[in-house]
Amino acid sequence: MTRTIPFGKPMIGDEEKNAVLQVLDGPMLVHGPRAKAFEASFAAYTGAPHAVSVSSCTAGMHLVWFALGYGPGDEIIVPAQTHAATAHAVEFVGATPVFCDADPKTGNIDIDLLEGLITERTRAICIVHYLGLPVDMDRVNAIAARHSLFVMEDCALAVGTTLNGTHAGLLGDAGSFSFYPVKHMTTAEGGMVTTRHAELAEKVNRMKAFGVDRVVGERKVPGVYDVTMLGYNYRMNEIQAAIGEEQLKKVPMILERRRENYEVLHSGLQTIEEVGLFLSTQGGYQSSYYCMSVMLGDGLAQKRPQLMQRLGEMGVGTSVYYPAPVPHMTYYREKYGYDRSCCPVAASISYGSVALPVGPHLTPDDMRYIVDSLKKAISEEK
Repeated sequence: MTRTIPFGKPMIGDEEKNAVLQVLDGPMLVHGPRAKAFEASFAAYTGAPHAVSVSSCTAGMHLVWFALGYGPGDEIIVPAQTHAATAHAVEFVGATPVFCDADPKTGNIDIDLLEGLITERTRAICIVHYLGLPVDMDRVNAIAARHSLFVMEDCALAVGTTLNGTHAGLLGDAGSFSFYPVKHMTTAEGGMVTTRHAELAEKVNRMKAFGVDRVVGERKVPGVYDVTMLGYNYRMNEIQAAIGEEQLKKVPMILERRRENYEVLHSGLQTIEEVGLFLSTQGGYQSSYYCMSVMLGDGLAQKRPQLMQRLGEMGVGTSVYYPAPVPHMTYYREKYGYDRSCCPVAASISYGSVALPVGPHLTPDDMRYIVDSLKKAISEEK
């Protein structure tokens, strides 16, 4: 029997709905206590000394680069295998993203190539924990220390990701998380910046709200404030924060379901010789199990559209992470002159993989159905 297995689905219950109604019944939709409470809860969950709620993960990265004063003439190394937002945040401040190829075993940034990309204009390294698997941050931080570089973590898929017990977002100098609907937890839209640096957190907090010196609750005279720095309108509203507070309570359950589904799917996929799998959790490397991306073997990668269509007809939702290495995308290719020979490992992943779901809306039995469906789709396409 054909099933309906969506790739992602937000886990919204009565708790979130009631929390939203409480906000709507109250006097404040922005600048209220919910965002502060959510920041405190997220800081406690991750162990972050400082957490600042923002309107998106992209906004968070942009604010960090902006707060650090990076701009034209500066270079920031970013992975080629990532969402365009990682590079966009660099572009927003006028700095230049320098793309690093991927590690074929993990999909993470290839640390062996990092040092060769550093120039006198390099100011920072931005890494992405690809699909939730932590990057070897000890090696990244050692390189950064040798060259006095700031380290940013794009944690869009990394709620629950840890390395030797330390949560993602605290492995470098700052991290930015995403709460998009199909991520590990959601606020509909929204994000969070974490950092150990108090001064950076304070600047990001001010810059997310126009650079004013006093938010609503801090003003002795209503409507009277000063603007002490340039800033944006990147705040998280009270409705989003209320959803986030309730979602955060569910994260341990969500991560456990993802882990269980991932392990069942991983075991089943190992019986399919036509696909390859990335390294997953091992030792101190704890993945957040965002999804299962499988590499299609020779000859099968060219049939990816047909394969995904067949899976869809069997009710299996799929996706691609990511559709192209960022330097292959039109904007970056035309601006910087990249061609398809750039970042070959990232290209092999982007053009030759299919992402399968392991979300908490699914069951281990759904994972077995996905394995059987993939076997059938492959046999029909061979």
